[in-house]
Amino acid sequence: MLMMAQPLVPLLITLTELGLPVAISKLVAEAEVHHDHAKTKRILVMSLIVTGTLSIVLTSGALLGSKFIASFLLPDERAYYAMLAITPIAPIIAISAVLKGYFRGKQQMTSIAFSDILENIAHIATILVLVQALMPYGIEYAAAGAMVGSVASEAVGLLFLSIRFRMERSKLPNVLSVGEAARTGGRTLFELLRIGLPTTGHGFIHSIYGAVQPLLVTFSLYAAGVSAELATKQFGMLAGYVLPILFLPSFITHSLSTALIPAISEAAANRDSILMHRTMEQAMRIALIVGVPSTVILFEWATPLMTLIYQAPEAGHLLKILAPIFFLHYFDAPLHAILLGLGRAQSAMWNYIVSIIFRAWSIFVLGSQYGIQGVAWGIGIGIIVLTMLNFLSVAGTIGFYLEVRQSVKAGICMILMAICGQFSYMYLQHSGWPLLPSVAASVGVSLAGYFAGLIWTKTLRFGGKRNSYTPKWAERTR
Repeated sequence: MLMMAQPLVPLLITLTELGLPVAISKLVAEAEVHHDHAKTKRILVMSLIVTGTLSIVLTSGALLGSKFIASFLLPDERAYYAMLAITPIAPIIAISAVLKGYFRGKQQMTSIAFSDILENIAHIATILVLVQALMPYGIEYAAAGAMVGSVASEAVGLLFLSIRFRMERSKLPNVLSVGEAARTGGRTLFELLRIGLPTTGHGFIHSIYGAVQPLLVTFSLYAAGVSAELATKQFGMLAGYVLPILFLPSFITHSLSTALIPAISEAAANRDSILMHRTMEQAMRIALIVGVPSTVILFEWATPLMTLIYQAPEAGHLLKILAPIFFLHYFDAPLHAILLGLGRAQSAMWNYIVSIIFRAWSIFVLGSQYGIQGVAWGIGIGIIVLTMLNFLSVAGTIGFYLEVRQSVKAGICMILMAICGQFSYMYLQHSGWPLLPSVAASVGVSLAGYFAGLIWTKTLRFGGKRNSYTPKWAERTR
């Protein structure tokens, strides 16, 4: 019942936020460069007015229509109580998102980190207490209790952010009142929506494609002569086993991208092209350092990993197909964040739309010819198109300087890692080691070889006078 009620929440949150958190972080970073405290206040006031109004309207509509939704749109009517309990979370998350956007714009990530920690602690504690207390009354009430726990944990996070915001605000001059900020915030609202609406459109398109993709894959497999039962099994294997493993390492680059938007915005506002390109290059280097070992591990140990985690060795060949292509995916999140930081949200949205069209066409054509392998190739083509379009958009806006030496060094480290991993795994298997210890030990050996290669080639540095790599072109332009 939790899974039945929860899918309604992201839609409410997407509609309520309108992509404003990204816009807030960018505009606040630009305002901080010019010490324009009045604009910062207008950004916050207009954002809270928009999200507050939308959250009240949408939450009220969801609560009033909850009986209809539970009766006609949810498979189990008992999910009504869970849906009723989770609905108030939308305005809380929306307001929290505004404050998090503000702190990101000021590049105060510690406040956001502490807020997330408090949310997780409160989430676990309230769910344990409420579920146990309400379980005797029935599973539907226990599910509602779990949802109430989610709402309470978000409220704890919002309370912390509010306290931190009041402490931060007390240090700033009171340049204008809330009423004045609302009356003079028309242009600020336009700037917020100019960035926020394309971001919202990006989210809607992603949601729509996520709903259509299972049907698209199924039809393509039917055209390839695959039975309905086998098509369902193969798609479940791809979507439930392979893709989650592939997306797992990208949490690092996605976390990086969150901080990248205000950093790029601040550099752009200062017209500091050297800082902008240095920040961009550091992000690309981190993506490279993360992407290389992730790709090697997922490619070399594809079948053993699928066997150990899911008991599905037949999924290994799909992982082998997609792992090399997903190497580009680790660069996509930073490139997307750079575009948002440069104010190119519309370009990012259109790039995504074009890539989705290519992906859908490729999945259907290749899937109908080659079955589930063709579907995997189609997904890979979509990733390639999206990454290349974002790269071209960034290069066309501010240029893109590639340090060939760093790429060559990373390539050497990749080869060293692959050799160490392959030989150690084969040796351990031939020595009669069980699968789990041989995989764990060989992956450890390969990672040791990789990081030794990074240090040997001076791609990864510890300490010293200069922690970050400065490209030659930047040194020449000083």
